Amino acid sequence: MNIKPICDIARDAGAEILDVYQSDFDFKTKGDGSPLTLADQKAHTLIEKRLQALTPDIPVLSEESIDEVGETRLQWSRYWLVDPLDGTKEFIKRNGEFTVNIALIEDGVPSMGVVYAPVLETLYFAQRGEGAWKQSAQAAPKAIRTRSLDLEKVEIVASRSHLSEEVKQFAASFDTYSENVDLISMGSSLKLCLVAEGRADVYPRLGLTSEWDTAAAQCVVEAAGGKVIDCQLQPLRYGKQEILNPWFIVVGDPHVNYHCEGISIPVL
Repeated sequence: MNIKPICDIARDAGAEILDVYQSDFDFKTKGDGSPLTLADQKAHTLIEKRLQALTPDIPVLSEESIDEVGETRLQWSRYWLVDPLDGTKEFIKRNGEFTVNIALIEDGVPSMGVVYAPVLETLYFAQRGEGAWKQSAQAAPKAIRTRSLDLEKVEIVASRSHLSEEVKQFAASFDTYSENVDLISMGSSLKLCLVAEGRADVYPRLGLTSEWDTAAAQCVVEAAGGKVIDCQLQPLRYGKQEILNPWFIVVGDPHVNYHCEGISIPVL
């Protein structure tokens, strides 16, 4: 399948989001305590309509449609998994660190992923086995790769809105091996993309996320040479009974041994 039309859909959803972002918008709180804006709803409507027109035989699961889809999704082996606006808290703060996420899931695995940051005009996209790419504004796309761990300077990505004690302890585990460990704060799935493009070494997410938060960026990370693993060191899977993800770690250098408590045996 050609990924370009999916990139175009993500960009157009981003334009819908920016229309709201540049206005005097309001928001409400959903049942799970997360915020919802008109931008989430407009992006969802555009993406769902365009994907259904493009691939009428592939169902769509969006964060904003989960209640109506229900457990029907468990019967799907191939479907689109969408977060129309990942990082609504960052959207409300107006810091620009939010994204549109679109992934194609096949047999529990993300085989195509598109992540678009509208304010930053930055697009990440990948197809399983075909590499990962970054495009800034209208420049030509550039191939991206994860980087090898260099203990002279370790960079750990942390959530801007969810810096937990567990993540602080994870970062402290590097003190045995390096005297130069930095935490980089970032919002939305951009955290995974920083690892994918070699601007950071690892992102521990030791807290709750949902499947639509990670699928597209996981595809980008894996196609760029990295891993997204749970505490049992297994890749994140999709289409589970429980829509929440387990704790996970985004790894740039696959030759390094990570676990949910940090790093144990650096292999360099």
